Amino acid sequence: MLEHHYLTTLFEPKSVAVIGASDRENSVGNVLFKNVLESGYKGRLYPINPAHDKILGVPAYKSIEEISARVEMAVIVTRPQTVPGVIEQCGRSGVKNAIVITSGFAEAGHSGAALERKMMEIARSYGVRLLGPNCLGIIRPSLGLNATFARVHANVGHLALVSQSGAICSAVL
Repeated sequence: MLEHHYLTTLFEPKSVAVIGASDRENSVGNVLFKNVLESGYKGRLYPINPAHDKILGVPAYKSIEEISARVEMAVIVTRPQTVPGVIEQCGRSGVKNAIVITSGFAEAGHSGAALERKMMEIARSYGVRLLGPNCLGIIRPSLGLNATFARVHANVGHLALVSQSGAICSAVL
């Protein structure tokens, strides 16, 4: 029997929650959610925003804790102050992977660094693996998944790109 790698649900998620998805044109939550919708992702997609019943025509949830199904990956695009609480909700809900698109952490100074430490402490306590904060996200063209706020899309091919720099990734795309 093949062993399931612990990063499979990060790179091949069967379900994705976009926490902070938005109808507000050109906001990061709007662009990212549109990218996931328009890239042809075949898995379950859950927009989460307490202020909306639907986002871009898709029924929305107030919190990840309202979703009865297992969510494999959360993409977080909320204000920095809310992220530790969102990570805690993810942990309580059994989410094992979260991409934190949000900026305003260690790169923003002492208070941001303290917020990042708090976020990391909560993630560790629940076993939630994090990508980010302040990152572009993940694109998996073979899965039809573009969980980024990049304005360009990648084609299916035989090349992978991993970069610390979202600007470099966007330029290469």
